[in-house]
Amino acid sequence: MKAEHGIVIVGANLTAGAAATTLREEGFEGRITLIGAEPHPPYERPPLSKEYLRGEMGADETSLHPAAWYADNGVDLRLGVLATRLDVEARSVYLQTGDAVPFDRLLVATGGRNRRLAVPGHDLEGVLQLRTREDADRIRALAQPGATAVIVGGGFIGCEVAASLRALGVDVKVLEILDAPMLGALGPEIARAFEEIHRDHGVSFTFGQAVERFEGTEWVEAVVTERGTRLECDFAVIGIGITPNSDVVDETDVIVENGIVVDDRCRTNVEGVYAAGDVANHFHPLFGRRMRVEHWDNALKQGVAAARSMLGRGEAFADPHWFWSDQYEHNLQMVGDPFGWDAFVVRGRIDARNFVGFYLKEGRVLSAVALDRPHDVRRATGLVASGRPVDADLLGDEDVDLRRLASSLEATESW
Repeated sequence: MKAEHGIVIVGANLTAGAAATTLREEGFEGRITLIGAEPHPPYERPPLSKEYLRGEMGADETSLHPAAWYADNGVDLRLGVLATRLDVEARSVYLQTGDAVPFDRLLVATGGRNRRLAVPGHDLEGVLQLRTREDADRIRALAQPGATAVIVGGGFIGCEVAASLRALGVDVKVLEILDAPMLGALGPEIARAFEEIHRDHGVSFTFGQAVERFEGTEWVEAVVTERGTRLECDFAVIGIGITPNSDVVDETDVIVENGIVVDDRCRTNVEGVYAAGDVANHFHPLFGRRMRVEHWDNALKQGVAAARSMLGRGEAFADPHWFWSDQYEHNLQMVGDPFGWDAFVVRGRIDARNFVGFYLKEGRVLSAVALDRPHDVRRATGLVASGRPVDADLLGDEDVDLRRLASSLEATESW
């Protein structure tokens, strides 16, 4: 399959790289152009808060492909340049350089950008964030044994950075506006278990308080909360989530609502324009609602799905979504989406830090989460994908094989 102007992908990270790879693997012979604001070819972000931050992994090891792969496969990389706007009628993407890049089909895979704290002192030196390799390099340079860091935000990124900094000998204080780390994603029981894991490794927490200001002259010296709590530090890392990076479709007819709205085949409401990855608010046929997912696994798989859709070979994207988090010696894995759960069943013991938990709604398994039991998450994927009610007693019984339980359920397309 060829096209005069080919396929343009705005964004040049994991989703974009997965899409470009799939296009070539599926036999697309036309032009492929990747436009990315970062100076690097597509790479994986999860190591930035873990192995790469700790210096255990090099930059090349985070790359999706060796640099030569793109030229060898006829993929035009336009890196270090921002795509500023889209002209749907002219079928062109305009760059900050003023250049116009024509397309036949367009994939928006621009991901997200970190939320900022617009409080006094936020622009002090030493107030950092983590999104890119360069961000991780800056944090690593300051992560000297005996230094003190304040992590603003106790979500997954904040907790992973905290664990990595502790491994590097940094004294870590976490400031979280909720009452436990990762509370919104995991619920109170598991969140408290992770709080204790971090405390066992020397992390201190301040809960239920927001940042009022950062103090210092030119370099940050303390984080001060709205209640007057003062947390002294040598540097601070803000990790309070991301917002979808959808600016390129502003002033077009493309619908944006918590990201770029797409159907279950990654298609926007504008013909020939697709979106995937962190920026895409997609309809999920399994869960029966729209959702925007910020996981590595989704970024990779949805890039593949979008490429196939652009080639006219797409199928409904119904992946149940999986992600993991490594913190200290522990591995957390989760599949599905617990939104709206009304019951929680545990197999194993949370207090022993060895369990798999099931989030249920009306008897159906919405999600499974496990600590140091990765095989159980894989075995539970079929339970989530089936969309069928399951006996809660069977879920909690260690003697019941999860794979056999999942295979006993008849698959359904939707709920």
